[in-house]
Amino acid sequence: MDPLSFKLQIFEGPLDLLLHLIKKNKVNIYDIPIVEITEQYMEYLSALEEMDLEVSSEFLVMATHLLYIKSKMLLPKHEEEEEDPRQNLVDRLVEYKKMKEAGEKLKIMQYSGYLSFYKAPQDIKGIEKPKKIESESLERLTRAFLEILKKAERKEPPPVNKFDGIVGREIVSVKTKTDHILKKLKKGSKIGFKKSFSDVKSKSEAVSQFLAILELLRMGILEVIEEENDIYLRRTINDVTEDLEEDYR
Repeated sequence: MDPLSFKLQIFEGPLDLLLHLIKKNKVNIYDIPIVEITEQYMEYLSALEEMDLEVSSEFLVMATHLLYIKSKMLLPKHEEEEEDPRQNLVDRLVEYKKMKEAGEKLKIMQYSGYLSFYKAPQDIKGIEKPKKIESESLERLTRAFLEILKKAERKEPPPVNKFDGIVGREIVSVKTKTDHILKKLKKGSKIGFKKSFSDVKSKSEAVSQFLAILELLRMGILEVIEEENDIYLRRTINDVTEDLEEDYR
């Protein structure tokens, strides 16, 4: 192994110095040439003493440990001594290396956002947040809808299957009813829940309209209000984006 040449630098601790020596010598961390690494470690401590720099106790403790491992490696092995005397040091170095690499990544992440600017959240006045539909209101809506459905059944014309081959099947989409409600109600205006079904002519149309109302309630475009023991639907001041209008038409 070539003699080590490096500029004297301050390391965070003995493990930091050992990792530096292992990297400079391009040796395997799991198979450390303990004799050479120990000699280079001691050279570093001697250089510190020559420059009248204080050597901390943790560096001295590691020096003692390296000398102990070196002596164990040089002595003849007994059959009962199967464990590598370097193993404990290797485990500590591997763990320290992981922590150091993680620290470097966090440092990069810390400075990576310095050139990025973010706008703080701002409350937009005049826009109401979507309100959660209360379970009690939903129950009242459902009961009212069932009453409307019964009336729709009574005035519904004979089943379409009676006229098979004469007329086609009636299809009423939720998107169509959503668009109808949005056109019918201007922002801030309201309508009685039952009255909103006054122009409904069939059960399938009633179901589609009820689903459209529920969807608009979920989006925060409509809200349920109760006045004088009656249920009303009121359109909020929230805007429907073009994308949402396209989705529900």
